[in-house]
Amino acid sequence: MATQGQVITCKAAVAWEPNKPLVIEDVQVAPPQAGEVRVKILYTALCHTDAYTWGGKDPEGLFPCILGHEAAGIVESVGEGVTEVQPGDHVIPCYQAECGECKFCKSGKTNLCGKVRAATGVGVMMSDRKSRFSVNGKPIYHFMGTSTFSQYTVVHDVSVAKIDPKAPLEKVCLLGCGVPTGLGAVWNTAKVEAGSIVAIFGLGTVGLAVAEGAKTAGASRIIGIDIDSKKFDTAKKFGVTEFVNPKDHEKPIQQVLVDLTDGGVDYSFECIGNVSVMRAALECCHKGWGTSVIVGVAASGQEISTRPFQLVTGRVWKGTAFGGFKSRSQVPWLVEKYLKKEIKVDEYITHTLTLGEINKAFDLMHEGGCLRCVLSTDA
Repeated sequence: MATQGQVITCKAAVAWEPNKPLVIEDVQVAPPQAGEVRVKILYTALCHTDAYTWGGKDPEGLFPCILGHEAAGIVESVGEGVTEVQPGDHVIPCYQAECGECKFCKSGKTNLCGKVRAATGVGVMMSDRKSRFSVNGKPIYHFMGTSTFSQYTVVHDVSVAKIDPKAPLEKVCLLGCGVPTGLGAVWNTAKVEAGSIVAIFGLGTVGLAVAEGAKTAGASRIIGIDIDSKKFDTAKKFGVTEFVNPKDHEKPIQQVLVDLTDGGVDYSFECIGNVSVMRAALECCHKGWGTSVIVGVAASGQEISTRPFQLVTGRVWKGTAFGGFKSRSQVPWLVEKYLKKEIKVDEYITHTLTLGEINKAFDLMHEGGCLRCVLSTDA
């Protein structure tokens, strides 16, 4: 492309400081260096993790930055040594890298990757510990190694998944975070078996993806727990079979669920990021074998607690990141499943706006009636 090797000036939504509206700026995006890929972002969705960092709750949150991590686009150019993607490829940026070479990738035990984490955790690129974004010469930090609230971004080559060009980018952008996180929590982390009783705390996008994963796995009961009863009708379409609103009960929610399920659920999933709910999710599990998976991200400095006896008597507490999926090798597989209509994606998209309307999109997300809002980057 004509822009190869050049600085590109484009529109991006910059978070100058926590809790202040994002500002659409003309941002300079430097060419990719060795091991890097510059991507033209066409569609990006909003996720609660973006709001969590923007709200100042993230210990790794740095400002000013360009947020965004659930997106899809087309490779514009590649840096030296990049062989697995080339200009014109359709891609999904992946905040969870996969190098295939580090101790984590080689372990066969995790989808975590250590190769670029030291850089992405502090908002810079690995090769020179600098940012590729600037506004009038002032560096702007990267976010989660993706920074997709921009018409162009630069990512590490280990953080980008090449996908089938037939897939609609305005839909499959969701496979960069929330949907795989929920599906994978069930399929990879918990390994829910047919006939299981499942409880899901929080019926947003991730909770609904857990429900879909549990239904696919053959769960016999899928209990949705949320303090907003308006979410229940939608949740039925994703496989939730019954609902509990904690506000309708005087007893602690874990006791309500234990009573409902003859001693507790086989698997529970916390999809909110609230440490007291995490405790309830563990304690509603069946003695002897119940497993609870923490999916939601709690605010910086918060701690979980329970009585050790809960674990001594056979319950298991686990966590998951990106649903245990290996990003570069498994995101393309998820795209294929979507193309074969084996997993839902379109159904999570409740709103579509443009990048210039990003602050409105954040307001929608907090109002509760919005699952995923997809932004086209035409400013």
